[in-house]
Amino acid sequence: MLEHGGNLREAAARYGRPIAEWLDLSTGLNPVPYPAPVLPEKVWHRLPEDDPGVVAAACSYYGAPRMLAVAGTQQAIQALPRLRARSRIVVSAPSYAEHAHCWRQAGHAVREVPFAALEQNVDEAEVMVVCNPNNPTGATVEPERLLEWAGRLAARGGWLVVDEAFGDVSPQMSVAQWTDRPGLIVFRSVGKFFGLAGLRLGFVAADAATLSRMADWLGPWSVSAPAQLTGRAALEDRVWQEHARHRLQQEGARLQAMLAGAGIHAAGTALFRWWPESEAEAFHLHMAEHGIWVRLFADKARGIRLGLPPDESGWQRLQRALDAWKPAEREQR
Repeated sequence: MLEHGGNLREAAARYGRPIAEWLDLSTGLNPVPYPAPVLPEKVWHRLPEDDPGVVAAACSYYGAPRMLAVAGTQQAIQALPRLRARSRIVVSAPSYAEHAHCWRQAGHAVREVPFAALEQNVDEAEVMVVCNPNNPTGATVEPERLLEWAGRLAARGGWLVVDEAFGDVSPQMSVAQWTDRPGLIVFRSVGKFFGLAGLRLGFVAADAATLSRMADWLGPWSVSAPAQLTGRAALEDRVWQEHARHRLQQEGARLQAMLAGAGIHAAGTALFRWWPESEAEAFHLHMAEHGIWVRLFADKARGIRLGLPPDESGWQRLQRALDAWKPAEREQR
């Protein structure tokens, strides 16, 4: 199983600090989540029938013609490769590692290419997978270019898969509204912007035939009733969404300025910042010693991803840790 952020039990065991004493900045989730409603008692005792209301709310919020509710976009990422015969897959890199991993597990031929090289690889692929905005770098591709790629792929029976899990703060970048076209598939997540990762709720937007095949593959009761009810409330709450989007934009700018003040030149989204770090392991250890858990990328894409603190105490704690960070290259100068 691949490593992901949010693994505080591992942090607690490795460094001997109780979970409650950690400031977790490793996931890129909204640290001020949507306030989950109190649910009626009956939802815990009945099988979770599909609620057309939650899909309607998702289509309205994301602007998609049709959608399928799934138990988090991870479920869709694992299912989609099983719906296609062995194909040539191009995945943007560095990116959310589960994409390449799941296509490989299903027996496909996978190549990972940098964002800058995607254009020249469209005609070499039968399926192209792009995170937009990208996780972990925050890089983006304009919707017009994505639609052009989707058309080229669809003309020969291919797919363009766009993972928009972190797209809520910049909805103008979404291509979900065009997913009635064959070959364009979009993933959306309720876990990131709404801060409801434990809910395990996401959506797939695609043409009717693709969604029907995925629903058949996933089988019955794939999304719990509590997830459907809570997700519907969040997706319909436009006032909360507007306030959250504004707050996240402000806090994303604050995090960027804080990192710049520490000599770190980061990129990313309103929800997280990322930068290539030559001393990635040392920075990760330094923050852990201050009780702050960040996401370490120690492979080819060596770097650090860091999310937003939940409150002013967390911001001050992060500032103190950054003030104390003295990389070897800076000391040598």
